[in-house]
Amino acid sequence: MSYHLFEVYGIELEYMLVRKADLSVNPIVDQLLTKKHGSLTSDVENGAIEWSNELVAHVVEMKTNGPTADLEHLGSLFADNVREMNALLADLDTELLPTAAHPLMNPERDMKLWQHSYSKIYALYHRIFDCRGHGWSNVQSMHINLPFYDDKEFERLHAAVRLLLPIIPGLCASSPVFEGKFTGYKDARMQVYKRNQKEIPQMTGKVIPEQVFSRGDYFEKIFKPINEAIKPYDTENILDHHFLNSRGAIARFDRHAIEIRVIDLQECPKADVAIAVFLVEVLKVLVSEELVSLEDQKKWHEDELFEIFDEVVKDAEDSIVNDLPYLALFDLHKPVVVKEIWKKLYVRVKENICENYREAIEVILDQGSLSTRILRGLGPEPSEEKIREVYMELGRCLQENRMFLHLPVEPTFRKN
Repeated sequence: MSYHLFEVYGIELEYMLVRKADLSVNPIVDQLLTKKHGSLTSDVENGAIEWSNELVAHVVEMKTNGPTADLEHLGSLFADNVREMNALLADLDTELLPTAAHPLMNPERDMKLWQHSYSKIYALYHRIFDCRGHGWSNVQSMHINLPFYDDKEFERLHAAVRLLLPIIPGLCASSPVFEGKFTGYKDARMQVYKRNQKEIPQMTGKVIPEQVFSRGDYFEKIFKPINEAIKPYDTENILDHHFLNSRGAIARFDRHAIEIRVIDLQECPKADVAIAVFLVEVLKVLVSEELVSLEDQKKWHEDELFEIFDEVVKDAEDSIVNDLPYLALFDLHKPVVVKEIWKKLYVRVKENICENYREAIEVILDQGSLSTRILRGLGPEPSEEKIREVYMELGRCLQENRMFLHLPVEPTFRKN
């Protein structure tokens, strides 16, 4: 069934399994799914939420079980499933870890591929790309699926999504630390994501999708080059072009949706879904052409947008945007930091966001991205003990579905 723009949504969240005692990676997703289902499986339907495996054996995904129109209660629904997973994992001395990257994981040592269903596909990926790197085994994210009904709706949605992608890490970066060290990037997940398929660059492109606004052009300019590039490696024809396309937003013509993939996982579902709702409301404004016409949206080349994105991956909300034509899209006329763009957009759409999610967005806008708050909590040159302390607190935030607060600043949007 096909849906019209913003009629329904699909949300996916990925979590790492870690041992409670020391937060070391624990590749037992198969045991979790077996405990829930009664026998080994790769997917478990749990009412409105579905659980499933991922490429690596230490990451589990929970997602809406089909499209949903109800985002207001989705954060609580995901939180209930988090608590259920943690309860099932308790006697295995294991729990879920939030954020987009484990701060102490050594992928060379800790990565283990999923060994059950779809293992042939995963093994092929490993042969081509060597999935032991952070870019494959330590990158937890939220995906948002947005529907389109036909080519006309795809054109409008794809144009809007492309424009917003460069600044999304300024709202949601949560991966500043790899192997006990600050990487120099607040969104280290996206920094490694850009390079993790360098062997076949057609798969990721420039992360920002090309200027294609119809199904026919998409197959010709994106899917066809991907299929040609993968042929020497996929001699058994087991990989699908929808699966291979790794841009920051991908067209899923098989389900009439665009999937946004540049969003780092947050500390709790309340924050994740709040970000999803905020992005949806901003995309509605862009699609409506209130800010800028569709034709002007379509003029932006991926190289121009990637330049902005590349800076935002590094400094997140504190990145300075100097591109005046880009800023003019949001009615800004001088260089500003990314958080000022998001604050302006929030003022425009906040009345369409429920109070619970407003609270989460206001924490991000007042105190900074989760990466910024994590780095404040860690302090300079943190020990492994300190890192574990901060990330154990993040685990408690996940369990309790609450925001990670650190060093509050004078609020900008909070009510007196």
